[in-house]
Amino acid sequence: MVEHEIKVVIHKCDLAIKQEDFDTLMTYYTDDAILVVKPTKIARSKVEIKNAFIAIAKYFNHSIVPTQGEMLILEAGDTALVISQTFLEAEKEENDYAMDRKATYAFKRNSHGTWLCAIDNSYGTELIK
Repeated sequence: MVEHEIKVVIHKCDLAIKQEDFDTLMTYYTDDAILVVKPTKIARSKVEIKNAFIAIAKYFNHSIVPTQGEMLILEAGDTALVISQTFLEAEKEENDYAMDRKATYAFKRNSHGTWLCAIDNSYGTELIK
């Protein structure tokens, strides 16, 4: 069975985060994408998202390794909602954030047929209190 294209993109993003290859990571985001950095902070645009990932890497002492568990992709035309069990591993012992999350991502297919992340929310519905 062939893996869904979005699963492949997310795997490539996880690898780029682990390797701190943020230039490559930004190629998987739409120009107007948003990233939920933490429940009270959203990065808007590739520039802010890249800077956020640099800060996140620093926060986790350059040791963060994201992986995905079970994943559900709901696709409608050129839009897809991804609900994913996301795991974060890091060498940082004291941490204010959950390392096992139920993330939600929104992807858009561009005119070249490539899936790009428009909304990156690793906190999922945890944003609602």
